[in-house]
Amino acid sequence: MNTVYLLLGSNVGNSKQHLHIAKQKITKYIGKIRRSSSIYITAAWGKQDQQDFLNQVIIIDTNFSAIDTLSKSIAIEHEMGRIRTIKNAPRIIDIDILFFNKEIIKTPTLSVPHPLIQERKFVLTPLNELSPNWKHPVFKVSVHQLLIKCIDKLSVDKI
Repeated sequence: MNTVYLLLGSNVGNSKQHLHIAKQKITKYIGKIRRSSSIYITAAWGKQDQQDFLNQVIIIDTNFSAIDTLSKSIAIEHEMGRIRTIKNAPRIIDIDILFFNKEIIKTPTLSVPHPLIQERKFVLTPLNELSPNWKHPVFKVSVHQLLIKCIDKLSVDKI
């Protein structure tokens, strides 16, 4: 059984409902959700001239590999109506693999841990809620330590 940390995000339409539907589909197609963080409203990161996001981290158990988990996540995004256009564009749903067990994976299509975790307060805040002592397998420091050191100043507020 594999333990996977996923970040869910949405800033188009009824974002709260999109997160709920994504979690149902993840349970159906990928694996059981063990824990979910609170939902956070966060300022857009990267391309800032867009609506705020709702973000949530979930921890799931799956029998699938990291590549299969990615493939199924992309299929869920597509099924929910996400159309990939430009990087950091508004989206109905975004599903990112943050951690896959304690593995370090680098392929042309997947990097785990997610390479920008340490730069994004909107990722670290819900991660810290769930697993403050989880050690980043590359940096060898806890999620809580990464959050304290994060220089991202965008707002991240629990709803």
